[in-house]
Amino acid sequence: MVSALENRFNSRKKLRLVRSLGTHESPGKQRSGFWNSVLFIHKLKLKLEAIEREYLKSIKELHALKEVKVEKMGEEIKVKVRCEKGENRLVSVLEALERMRLNVVEARVSCSECFSMEAIAVAEDDQLVNVKDITEAINVAIDA
Repeated sequence: MVSALENRFNSRKKLRLVRSLGTHESPGKQRSGFWNSVLFIHKLKLKLEAIEREYLKSIKELHALKEVKVEKMGEEIKVKVRCEKGENRLVSVLEALERMRLNVVEARVSCSECFSMEAIAVAEDDQLVNVKDITEAINVAIDA
């Protein structure tokens, strides 16, 4: 993979090559307009490279995040999970909820940029549930 520094060097090298070609038009204004356009395009390329680097950096930071939130709302338990993609994430989280004797009533799952899941669960047999225990079980399931 070519580094950004090498890309910038190659881009500047091409710009020097284009400048050395010159134009066949004699009026100075036309030549000046041409070089202004070339310079403008070069600056746009540099800005685009900077934006792309920033975007890739933010995507890496997004993937590095791991977030598990469990809230008790009356009889229902709201679970929010967000972490990097991996094989069987959904299965492992659902198995963790099942081991805690929770029935998932509603769930939304997305795996576009990272794995994210929002679920509403209800405890079986009106058992008492501890939010910290559920959070720990989900964290273990994600890390496994």
